[in-house]
Amino acid sequence: MAYMQKRSQAQKQKREKPEYEQKLIDLRRVARVMAGGRRFSFRASLVIGNRKGDVGFASAKGVDTALAIEKAFKQARKHMVRVPLTKEGTIPHEIFAKHAGSQLLLKPARKGRGIMAGGPIRVICDLAGIQNVTGKIISRSTNKLNNALATMKALQKLTV
Repeated sequence: MAYMQKRSQAQKQKREKPEYEQKLIDLRRVARVMAGGRRFSFRASLVIGNRKGDVGFASAKGVDTALAIEKAFKQARKHMVRVPLTKEGTIPHEIFAKHAGSQLLLKPARKGRGIMAGGPIRVICDLAGIQNVTGKIISRSTNKLNNALATMKALQKLTV
């Protein structure tokens, strides 16, 4: 019994809080046609952030899901963006961004309003540490990757 208690205490001490939280936006099986038939791999789209103004997004492919997620995490860490936040936990000004067929608008919101956005915008803003924002996808694009990349482009354009 004492052994079990010691082991659980050791596990609690060992397991630290990770530097960045991660959220999987999309996981797909993709195929390429070869001479012998189809070869399958997985594409993972991942957002990472520390909820203090740093956020990153990446998409990577791997033979299995774990490998794809790991590659996406490493790429997202390399492509981190610093988001300027106000005292109220919102963005400093309104911003419009476009990527491929996706267009979106981010507006600052009053304190206590929360994140009023859907899809990838919501996930990215949450992991960036933005507490009050209004986001709207203006285009009819339902492509998660393009919407996420447009959001990242918008956050890069922000100035204090």
